Amino acid sequence: MTSPNGHRVAFPPDFLWGAATAAYQIEGGATEGGRTPSIWDTFSRTAGKVKGGDTGDVACDHFHRSADDVKLMAGLGLKSYRFSLSWPRIQPDGRGPANEVGLDFYRRLVDDLLAHGIEPWVTLYHWDLPQALEDAGGWPVRDTAARFAEYAQIAHRALGDRVRHWTTLNEPWCSAFLGYGSGVHAPGRSDGADALRAAHHLMLGHGLAVQAMRADQPDHDLGITVNLYAISPQTDSPADADAARRIDGLANRIFLDPVLRGQYPADVVEDVREVTDFGHVRDGDLEIISTPLSVLGINYYSRYVLSAPDGEPAEPYWRAPSNWPGSETVRFGDRGLPVTDMNWEIDAPGLVEVLERVHREYPAIPIYITENGSAFVDEVVDGQVDDPERVAFFDAHLRACSDAIEAGVPLRGYFAWSLMDNFEWAWGYSKRFGMVYVDYDTQVRIPKTSARWYAEVIRQNGLGGSETSANQRSHSGSGGQERAQ
Repeated sequence: MTSPNGHRVAFPPDFLWGAATAAYQIEGGATEGGRTPSIWDTFSRTAGKVKGGDTGDVACDHFHRSADDVKLMAGLGLKSYRFSLSWPRIQPDGRGPANEVGLDFYRRLVDDLLAHGIEPWVTLYHWDLPQALEDAGGWPVRDTAARFAEYAQIAHRALGDRVRHWTTLNEPWCSAFLGYGSGVHAPGRSDGADALRAAHHLMLGHGLAVQAMRADQPDHDLGITVNLYAISPQTDSPADADAARRIDGLANRIFLDPVLRGQYPADVVEDVREVTDFGHVRDGDLEIISTPLSVLGINYYSRYVLSAPDGEPAEPYWRAPSNWPGSETVRFGDRGLPVTDMNWEIDAPGLVEVLERVHREYPAIPIYITENGSAFVDEVVDGQVDDPERVAFFDAHLRACSDAIEAGVPLRGYFAWSLMDNFEWAWGYSKRFGMVYVDYDTQVRIPKTSARWYAEVIRQNGLGGSETSANQRSHSGSGGQERAQ
């Protein structure tokens, strides 16, 4: 099967092809090697918080199977692997000395990746705050930012001789607004002021971490990953335009502006005036937050379509729960497009809009797509998993990436989300984003059609070649089943 849209698309010769995961979603080994509970351990073990009562205690058992998983990545031809470190595995109390047993796990993983020609790309924080720090107040408390910088320096000094690419935070919007605003993510708190304080302290921790790492290794690539959305008003009415402005402020600009411009958007500050007066922002904070970066990571999944409310707003939690600041003034809609299993509209042109906007409105910076992917219902048939919808999703979004590059966007690489099926946060194991199917009972890994398709994209450094059909259906290399030992 050739690429769904047929015509050939070539990427720049140095374009970086990768896949991404997150520690709590795949590692397991929750109580091993000195690891202590994170907020997600506590949250997932609380009745009613996660679908099916699922936890990440075992997940994909990557803690014990990382060597085989790296071989799987090599079979797919990945050039880079973006993974996160578990803070409570490295620094169990969120402060103090490192846990060398935890660091050794990541040292082995990095060594295995390099031995297979795969560039490691480390994310320091993908939502697993040590529970000890949450007990001390969590991200709404300023001290957590300082603790994060300390942890970042520990990890960077342990792995920085072999890892050149570092992301501080993954999607601080989710950590702040879903964790402290709506309460549907860990730690499950619901307070708009806490959410805004958490957002600021996450960014402050990011800036402090960048400064600490750059002091040790000035030539390393240091960045942050933000989840951005294309934003559209439902109609051309002024009221709908203002609804779009509000959510653009709280979803996109509240992070982009401080990190890349050193200031909060004035309209956002005014929108949330009744929630907070921003007294938690101290002199010098924004200078720290806007410490220059080497790269910007962008995660993209869908678009927001906004209108002024007509009665009570009716938005799903993953967009804007009614108790995160400003959401009571808007209503979320859709445009009748096909959706993924998450009920997210598939909107590849929105990715072009996001990339061109960042390039047009903010200081020039190399950009990487650090997450892009889709959940669909996958089934094993005769030992294989065919997922043409996911192939079509990847194809459309990679073509959007190519369009953005042609428009002048300095897009340097793409990480597919996700390498393998995993614990999907509040959805537990009910949603599958992976290119590799995971049987959670046996831990058998089965590369899906999308995995073989992506391997061929990497091999060709492009889309739509005539060889895709034969190689995609082949069971050599990345095909067939990878059985856990």
